[in-house]
Amino acid sequence: MTTSQLQLPVIDVHALRHGSAAQRQAVAAQLGLACETHGFFYITGHGIDPDLIDAVFAASRAFFDLPEARKNALDKRHSPCNRGYEPLRAQTLEAGAPPDLKESFYIGAEVPADDARVLAGRFNTGPNQWPGELQDFASTTQAYYQAVYALGADLVRGMALSLQLPADFFEAYLSDAAATLRLLHYPTQPGNPAPGEKGCGAHTDFGGLTLLLQDDLGGLQVWDRQHQGWIDAPPVAGSFVVNIGDLFARWTNDRYVSTLHRVINRSGQRRYSVPFFFTGNPLHEVRCIPTCLGEGEAPRYPATTVEDHQRACYRRTYATAAA
Repeated sequence: MTTSQLQLPVIDVHALRHGSAAQRQAVAAQLGLACETHGFFYITGHGIDPDLIDAVFAASRAFFDLPEARKNALDKRHSPCNRGYEPLRAQTLEAGAPPDLKESFYIGAEVPADDARVLAGRFNTGPNQWPGELQDFASTTQAYYQAVYALGADLVRGMALSLQLPADFFEAYLSDAAATLRLLHYPTQPGNPAPGEKGCGAHTDFGGLTLLLQDDLGGLQVWDRQHQGWIDAPPVAGSFVVNIGDLFARWTNDRYVSTLHRVINRSGQRRYSVPFFFTGNPLHEVRCIPTCLGEGEAPRYPATTVEDHQRACYRRTYATAAA
């Protein structure tokens, strides 16, 4: 069942970077309401160059058009930090469903193998794998990574304001923060799919915030708890779709909700999307935020670190899939 008449909020976040204190607080109030209800919202006024967005989609299409042998040579199984290619049906995000009908390419900050963080075994930290035959692929995706990384940090500061905290409350979490850019390709859904087969099974995201670019084909759906149905989240020109991940839900004692979502590619065409997962400083401690506890209420989760949380999530979703 879908409840397509329901819509996710659209929030202009321009003031988070360029507005007065009162204007930033007004945006933060909208963020807080969206995070408490759906945990999903669109953002406009983000300042990311449309030409850079177009270039990232072009780079993604070029990569997934490469021969299978060349893509497989960059399989992320060859990377100790989960960078590179992930073939079709390598991940199962919805328990009990068939593996996801998608292929992807993982990119992170370029960290040399001899960096102290890599030598210390920091999770998902290290050098990328690059398709050398694609001119400008690395420079384009790294430029996009840096631009959306800065936007993600601004959103996190807005989240602090939304929780009645100082804007710099999360600065230690933002310092040396980890993040992952993932290029996704969804082939056309077969005419006779396996029972329950989807482009991406119903799941919640692992980390802090996800900033998603969609192409113009649609297919993303978000679970609406109030009406117990799926909301279509169609593309909105010039926007990102943003959602709360499990880490921020845990940090806020579930005041901010990490919501199930899925992708079903019924377009009859190849679908592309580009999620950016803002994870945070791997060593930062995540302990229930005091303003998220009501009188007499106890934290629902023990303290953890960003890295330990991420490792647990990866173990869960790759338990029956290729690493």
